[in-house]
Amino acid sequence: MGEDQNTPRTAAGTSPEAEASGDGSPVVEPVEVGATDGAATSEGEATTDEDRLETALSERDDYLEQLRRVSAEFANYKKRMAREQLAITERATERLVKELLPVHDDLERALEAFVAHDEAQVAKGVELVHRSLRSILEREGVVAIEPDGEAFDPHRHEALLSQPSDAPEGTVIQVVQKGFQLGDRVVRPARVVVAAPKD
Repeated sequence: MGEDQNTPRTAAGTSPEAEASGDGSPVVEPVEVGATDGAATSEGEATTDEDRLETALSERDDYLEQLRRVSAEFANYKKRMAREQLAITERATERLVKELLPVHDDLERALEAFVAHDEAQVAKGVELVHRSLRSILEREGVVAIEPDGEAFDPHRHEALLSQPSDAPEGTVIQVVQKGFQLGDRVVRPARVVVAAPKD
């Protein structure tokens, strides 16, 4: 009955002073930190995303630089190969021209003999020209195609016409113009007449 009516009471009916630990120290209420931890987590995730983006951009720049370098090297390689190919062609042409010059000289001598009305010298000069030219072609691996009596081969022969003959049908009975091949490649097919069956 003598208690002070103005002293505040807790939910359990005790005063705040009574709510203390056993040693008399006040009780500290816990503080909620969930909101602070969530903000820190969001900031960490944002930092991680920025790092990933920076890494991806750096890798992209590295790949682009490698691509530009490879492209430049390939362009230089093509130019170098073109120069080398041109040099090879020029050397081959020069060698062939050197071999043809003696043929040109023989032909000039044959013409001089023709002007002098020396038929024997003309014939000799023409023969020298033909022999020299044939020798050059043989050294280069060029072989004449002379298919007289052979079966017609569309890969090596060109049929100008066909005419009735006692020869088997499809046989070459006349070579109008020789063909030539370089190795396995036909440079010019032989122009021929092909046998056809008699009526």
